Amino acid sequence: MTVWVRGDQLTRRRGPLADRPGERVLFVEAASFAEKLPYHPHKLTLVFSAMRHLRDDLRQAGRPVDYRRVETFEAGLRDHFTAHPEDTLVAQRPQTDGARQRIEGIVADAGGSVEFVPDERFLCSPERFDEWAGDDGTYRHEEFYRMLRRETGYLMADGDPVGGEWNYDDQNRETPPDDWEAPEAPAFEPDETTREVAAWVAERFDGGYDEPPFGGDWADPETFRWPVTRKEAVEALDHFVTHRLAEFGPYQDAMLGDEWALAHSLLSTSLNLGLLGPSEVIERAIAAYEDGDAPLNSVEGFVRQVLGWREFMRHVYRREMPELATANQLGANEDLPELYWTGETEMACLSDVVDGVRKRGYSHHIERLMILSNFALLYGVEPAQLNRWFHAGYVDAFHWVTTPNVVEMGSYGAGVFATKPYAASANYVDGMSDYCSGCPYYKTKTTGDGACPFNALYWDFLDRNEDQLRSNHRMGLVYGHVDDKSEGELDDIRERADEVRAMAREGSL
Repeated sequence: MTVWVRGDQLTRRRGPLADRPGERVLFVEAASFAEKLPYHPHKLTLVFSAMRHLRDDLRQAGRPVDYRRVETFEAGLRDHFTAHPEDTLVAQRPQTDGARQRIEGIVADAGGSVEFVPDERFLCSPERFDEWAGDDGTYRHEEFYRMLRRETGYLMADGDPVGGEWNYDDQNRETPPDDWEAPEAPAFEPDETTREVAAWVAERFDGGYDEPPFGGDWADPETFRWPVTRKEAVEALDHFVTHRLAEFGPYQDAMLGDEWALAHSLLSTSLNLGLLGPSEVIERAIAAYEDGDAPLNSVEGFVRQVLGWREFMRHVYRREMPELATANQLGANEDLPELYWTGETEMACLSDVVDGVRKRGYSHHIERLMILSNFALLYGVEPAQLNRWFHAGYVDAFHWVTTPNVVEMGSYGAGVFATKPYAASANYVDGMSDYCSGCPYYKTKTTGDGACPFNALYWDFLDRNEDQLRSNHRMGLVYGHVDDKSEGELDDIRERADEVRAMAREGSL
């Protein structure tokens, strides 16, 4: 038997690599993976460099490793089974039954077989989630999070949450004072292996995407900075707990034009590749609280992201695919504006966040939800197009991550766990950021020249989706404000919203 390690399952400490220490290991580095979408070059560098580093570590430890650099997964598997006829591969279970069936078919066509074992990069098993969720087709994250807190004992004391509250959101919505300086974000100097991968990515995929509007070398990357080994990932965890965790909580929803990372953990790439496990990052954060080095609101907020949200996303995706990928309950049909690829817009918030994605393949979660997804939601972008962009542009993006976050949470595409659309006007952006002070658009204007596009799009969104949204009990207050507007005001709003879309299409927004 051979342990097949796929590119997002690079863990040696658990799973089949740990359970089968004497068996051969197979990696298939397929260039076709990189051609599915116009991926950010840092994402391709991250995945392929991390694979090659684990290959070298295993070989140094004496493990037999077959590392096949090929055009397609099919070719790599055929080569493997030619060298090892009728071999059986052991791999961690894919996220959906559909993916499992596709992999089984590819392996069978190549002349072998595959056995799947549980994916140990997560804490909640599919069986436990299914038992909790039942069959009603809706999911409540807060209830799931509390269930996992009780079962793991994380931040619990005698059956009750530590501190007496399950979450501390009310303490985690601050904006930093003017004299606040963000802790320096960690960066890992690319070694020879990473430099080789980056050079290959630049040569192979520079301008190699033909499908409009995804043509050309759309990213403008800085130097690659992400952990690609277990050692570097542990260093990143140490850096977060030591230098960033204490201030993570209060400023986690803030947005500053000059601070792309603020106090965020920057651990999502390492978690999603398997270089770190969820239990170790959670337990390090809790230890910091218990030692008096980080406040409870910061630690609970981080635990909720990893224990609650990350696990929740994985299982919603598993249960709701493939329908979730194309869900579009609001009937949004606009194409994704090209500014998402170019960053060319006078809107200070959108320009800065897109620029960060172009440079680093990253922005933090509030920028993803309340700038990028919020604008697309109000604009009327088809959710699948927005999801495709997120999947291509972010270094930490995999389909199981982006689809529930973007299609459901950001675009209100299915209604399986989002209880309302996360729609907001310039008031929210101004309250949580410093973008509006330097923007040529006026945050207080809804219509007319120079009015912030978020404002007209917000009211237009509520107006055109009234049939679907007015009956939502969480939308009563905002529709009360819609009712306060005269028909003449609404006509002006519709006209301005149409003007904003036209400007976005022609590249003059």
